[in-house]
Amino acid sequence: MSSRRNPRDFQSNRIEPMPESLLPYARQWIEEEDVEAVVAALRSPLLTTGPLVERFEEALAAYVGAHHAVAVNSGTSALYSVLACLGIGPGDDVIVPTLTFVATASAVLHTGARPVFADIDPDTLLVDPDDVAAKVTSKTRAVIAVDYAGQPCDYDRLRRLCERHRLALIADACHSLGASYRGRKVGVLADASVLSFHAVKPITTGEGGAVTTDDATLAERLRRFRNHGIDRSWRERRAEDDLAYDVVELGWNFRIADFQCALGLSQLRRCDEGVRKRERLAKLYSRELGPIPWVRLPAIREDVVSSHHLFVPLVDFAGCGLRRSEVMEELARAGIGTNVHYRPVHLLSAMRERLGTGHGLCPVAERLYERLLSLPLYAGLEQEQVSIVSRKVIETLSRNPVSWETGPAVREG
Repeated sequence: MSSRRNPRDFQSNRIEPMPESLLPYARQWIEEEDVEAVVAALRSPLLTTGPLVERFEEALAAYVGAHHAVAVNSGTSALYSVLACLGIGPGDDVIVPTLTFVATASAVLHTGARPVFADIDPDTLLVDPDDVAAKVTSKTRAVIAVDYAGQPCDYDRLRRLCERHRLALIADACHSLGASYRGRKVGVLADASVLSFHAVKPITTGEGGAVTTDDATLAERLRRFRNHGIDRSWRERRAEDDLAYDVVELGWNFRIADFQCALGLSQLRRCDEGVRKRERLAKLYSRELGPIPWVRLPAIREDVVSSHHLFVPLVDFAGCGLRRSEVMEELARAGIGTNVHYRPVHLLSAMRERLGTGHGLCPVAERLYERLLSLPLYAGLEQEQVSIVSRKVIETLSRNPVSWETGPAVREG
């Protein structure tokens, strides 16, 4: 008897909802105006490569203050596209922080280049410019700075370093749209800035990404690269009454759809509001969890505004006699979702096998990884919910008989 199932088995319209009792660590912020924008786009003649892509790019460039924005189908595609269009490939090195999502490094590997992992600053958890400087060699072509949890890196120091060694500076700003550094918005702080519009990012298109830059040549190449390397877009060819085209270089299909950009346009109007909401919630977390001796909060520098994409306290689990998995399980039983951002990339199996990396390469990140715990933070979260989460975290950590007065405080550096 065949084990194959009838296609009708997969055609149910029923979607299993998430348990209402679970408070996730992150969630998209969707309003009725977003729904209406997407519905209007779905009823328009073009679902992809239509006018809303260009409108979204223009609005995004204006928002961050860049000359150009090029939208693609994911933040990972944006990272890879920038590297490829800068000519980075086999024989080249690109320095990346190890505390990041794997895409920062895997995009480098997909070009044929080699990611070189830099350690992090113990206070901010951002890439350490001194360690970046120590790892520059004659093979280094670029530095990717990651705005971990929404806080911009020290771009002035990184810019001086890159100019001295003639390196490209790329901002992985997938966490930090809406943030700013010394009065300048994220999106104009590097030669090219990469954004993500995944569901839980500061704004969402479902999946999607973009590159912002002031480099007109790079922007033009990125637009070709996302569309198979075709010399002119379909709309340009139609306007010129000449539908013939040429492929001038190899590219990919990294295009984003019009209805996604309709959502992005609607979301972008509320980006600053979302940043303010998350900032208030992060400050409340800090007031409630800051006095706990087993908890340290990463520093936010005075010269930046963070997007507060994630709230990641450092918890001395060993000091309070608990394993992180036990704490996460206890919080889950109380309906509180948590996560860990991130295991250092140089310790992931694929990197160890390809690059020969391992323990000891980035000791600060390795040590602090054991203490990372992401708590719920998103624009739709209520202050009362933050207080509930904080009280539950305190209750869970305080079950150990060690008193708070004598318990070990978490301090690094």
